Amino acid sequence: MQAKRTFPLIQTVFIYPNNKEDISVMQRVNMRSLCTLSFVLVLLAPMALKAAEPEDIIKYRQNIMKAIGGHTAAAGSIVQGKVDYKNQLADHARALQALIGDIPGLFPKDSDFGDTKAQDVVWSNRVEFEKRAKDSKTKVDLFAKALQGGNQQTIGASFKAVGESCKACHKDFRKKEE
Repeated sequence: MQAKRTFPLIQTVFIYPNNKEDISVMQRVNMRSLCTLSFVLVLLAPMALKAAEPEDIIKYRQNIMKAIGGHTAAAGSIVQGKVDYKNQLADHARALQALIGDIPGLFPKDSDFGDTKAQDVVWSNRVEFEKRAKDSKTKVDLFAKALQGGNQQTIGASFKAVGESCKACHKDFRKKEE
């Protein structure tokens, strides 16, 4: 008994082709899909290739820094015992690891103007800036690792080191608040 062929296209796509007509339909469907995909990619390519505007990079950087500040403040409240959300401390540590992963990448060439708190030394002394960013990343990684051990003194000390590394970088590379 042969299957009723009410939906030949569906049968052709989901069931092995039985004859030349089914193979022809499959080829047309595949070619149509390929053409549609190519057309969409051609339309979207200019948007994907468009370089980000410096103003957009600066705004993005500021948002990332605010997120880092938010997670650091929340983690600090937990570490200091001000709030009892210890079950979320590892989440904040993971978020910090992700956010702080490429700080120098947030400060590309030509993003040194406009509404930014970054000092010119970020770009003129790039080696030192990258060294400080790497140090902050290392401190955040140590903090995350300390959480796994569960020793409150180690957690507190490693979190303090995170704060100190952030402050050291801000001291030399961020404009003073007015």
